[in-house]
Amino acid sequence: MAVNAKKVVVYLLVVFALYVIITDPSKAADYVQIGFEGISDAAKAIGDFMTWLADGAQ
Repeated sequence: MAVNAKKVVVYLLVVFALYVIITDPSKAADYVQIGFEGISDAAKAIGDFMTWLADGAQ
């Protein structure tokens, strides 16, 4: 039963993503840019933290 629910949720997310892309491509591009900026900021923060640890955590 849980597998079927997971398939339904994935299907709904794909349909929603296609709907947003088809109805408003510029807004969809903005969402993708926001997502990549978030990933980039998170990676930079992890790198800064690892550098801080490597420098002796001072």
